[in-house]
Amino acid sequence: MDPSEIADWMPRLEPGGRPLYLQIATAIEDAIAAGRLRPGDRLPSQRLMAETLGIDLTTATRAYAEARRRHLLDAVTGRGSFVAARPDPDHPPLDLAMNIPPRPRGLNLGEMLRQGIGEVLGRTDPDLLMSYHPGAGLVAEKAAGAVWLAPVVGTVAHDRIAVAPGAQAALTAILSLNAAPGDTVLCEALTYPGLIDTCRLLRLKLRGVVMGPRGMRIDALSEAARETGAKIVCVSPSMQNPTASTMSGPDRAAFAATATDHGLTVIEDDPYGLLAREPIRAIAAMAPAQSWHIATLSKCLTPGLRTAFVTAPDANAATRLAGALRALTLNGPPLMAALAARWIRDGSAEALRDAVRVEAEARQLLARALLPPGGIAHESGLHVWQHLPAHWNRKRLIAAARRHGLGLMPSDAFAVDPAAAPDAVRLSLGAIPDRARLRAALETLAAIMNGDAAAQGAVAG
Repeated sequence: MDPSEIADWMPRLEPGGRPLYLQIATAIEDAIAAGRLRPGDRLPSQRLMAETLGIDLTTATRAYAEARRRHLLDAVTGRGSFVAARPDPDHPPLDLAMNIPPRPRGLNLGEMLRQGIGEVLGRTDPDLLMSYHPGAGLVAEKAAGAVWLAPVVGTVAHDRIAVAPGAQAALTAILSLNAAPGDTVLCEALTYPGLIDTCRLLRLKLRGVVMGPRGMRIDALSEAARETGAKIVCVSPSMQNPTASTMSGPDRAAFAATATDHGLTVIEDDPYGLLAREPIRAIAAMAPAQSWHIATLSKCLTPGLRTAFVTAPDANAATRLAGALRALTLNGPPLMAALAARWIRDGSAEALRDAVRVEAEARQLLARALLPPGGIAHESGLHVWQHLPAHWNRKRLIAAARRHGLGLMPSDAFAVDPAAAPDAVRLSLGAIPDRARLRAALETLAAIMNGDAAAQGAVAG
């Protein structure tokens, strides 16, 4: 690219305006968006850029570095800088939207899988593992589930445990057993999107309950129960998705007492509770006769296991749940349930959970250091609930982030009442494979939110 070609896309710089290096980086981004620069185009050297624009070399170098940070350019040693391929807007390369556990350091998950499946196959007839299984889990799998859940639900008889192919299936099955079309289900005002989808599918009315810093407010729960006559409440008391709030032990006791007073069946969705260094006793342990406790392994171990353990109010309820799960899914993958049970028995699950926790905590520290004020998170959690600065709204931020290759989840996805969705986004820290790339993603997002890229975001709005 010669100097005359630069004039085709580079606007006149404004010495008294924003820093010149940011003006140049923005001009590169705008030229790419307008099609004047295309993926693969080679940009002039930093020295030629400096000479053409009449700026010093340091400014040109900073401009190119900023453009690379925004994932606009790829640098090839010895060849120069080239316009990077445009990110797919549906699948941003830096994913802060998918809430999965991070890849733990110092632990080879592939080797764990090979060894664990080998041990399962060495002790179990492969034909049995590849066949249909009646009921909701074998006795050995339920026993393993009871061991896994003991830190939060206490000692539970095996016949109260059901094994489900993930929390979503369990949630749908439990609601189908306990509610009829037209019934009202209470939940946090900001809640797991899967619950919203399930209630829509089952034609249930969903009523959001006001939340406080520690989750659903007990007084608001009591008021909503009186106003609606609802008989079911769904709650996620540990590292809640999306707000990251956690109910204290006394809060949970008060919640259990209030639910009992109003005759509410409690569905406790608890995917994150065992990530805490000191897990808090579950609501289901305080009001067992009216509570269902769901604990998937997808968040504290790995989603690929497709295994969740459900603690039912009693053995009869567990049997009914098995029937509902059979109607929904027939059965889960027996090999994965057997592997999960094996890992729990030999300590591999605990080791993996601990490694995930350590990595999650390291990523939370990184987020705390890089993101602007307004973030709420649990120290061992997988996500951050980020409130936005006054000059941003969530839709404009989502658009600006996508232009930089970042995927975020807006508050709208979690709001029972979309009109009441706050200007906030959920940032999931686990999907990006390594900390270096996560740092780059968070630095980019912080620059956007702090105002370095506010004008760019305004274009998307």
